[in-house]
Amino acid sequence: MRFSPENWNVDLTKHRNKFFVASGLSIIIGVILLFTMGFNLGVDFESGSNVEIQTEESLTEEQILADFEAIDISNDYVPSVTLGGDRNQNASARFVDEFNQQEIATIQNYFNEEYGSTPNISTVSPLVGEELARNAVISVLIASVGIVIYIALRFQFLYGVSAIIGLLHDAFIVIALFSLLQVEINVPFIAAILTVVGYSINDTIVTFDRMRENVKKEKEIESFQHLAQVVNKSLLQVITRSINTVLTVMFAALALFIFGGEAIRSFSLALVIGLAAGTYSSMFLCAQMWLVWEWKRLVRLKNKPKKVEEDYV
Repeated sequence: MRFSPENWNVDLTKHRNKFFVASGLSIIIGVILLFTMGFNLGVDFESGSNVEIQTEESLTEEQILADFEAIDISNDYVPSVTLGGDRNQNASARFVDEFNQQEIATIQNYFNEEYGSTPNISTVSPLVGEELARNAVISVLIASVGIVIYIALRFQFLYGVSAIIGLLHDAFIVIALFSLLQVEINVPFIAAILTVVGYSINDTIVTFDRMRENVKKEKEIESFQHLAQVVNKSLLQVITRSINTVLTVMFAALALFIFGGEAIRSFSLALVIGLAAGTYSSMFLCAQMWLVWEWKRLVRLKNKPKKVEEDYV
């Protein structure tokens, strides 16, 4: 016998208010975290310098700090050292100020002599950091507007509004958890946010498409319960597909997080969080919001007085 969730006697729409409350509380907690803990912005978005060291031997934080002290760098700057690799053979030292050309040359020559490899040093000025942050926000907003327009034309305006709320919900959950965990936010993180946006909206569109097909099959929606049954049926029809898809992508994202190294850790962690949030929002937030708003729209249409065309009598 084929396993089919459609035959389950489960009413997902019955708990819609619990889903709304859970999402609302998550947003409130996220806002509190952002105001109290803030972001751990990387060099990509704040002025400063980043020194990436790759060696064949294991490194320690104390060893790296001693190396910078040996060339009198630590007297003027306060580095933050992060180790990576299977044996901690990679190190990333972040400094709050920019290095000049002489300091960059001094650091590269020292580590080349000590470890046999030249470190990669990147510096970002305050203006560049502000521009990157501004462009990141603009890119997400442009993507959101484009998605709303597409869904409004392809489906219906209420579908588009529901989808964009779910999309912003997913992105905010990722941002809030990064604030809680104080994971560094860099350019790969922005790429992950845009990837999550694309995945989330794709999952939402699949759910909406099934809902629209099932609504069309009904001659007339007689009550809120009738519409809720149609939505619930649609959710049960796509739940297996959604779970299988998110698990497949989640395994790849987890593998990147565990084995991918420090350079893409923020990217893979954002993917893991965003994939889970996207699956939740498409089924338990967007669809439920559309259910409530669509019924209110239908009620308004039923109660709207019909115009008497007296001019043509």
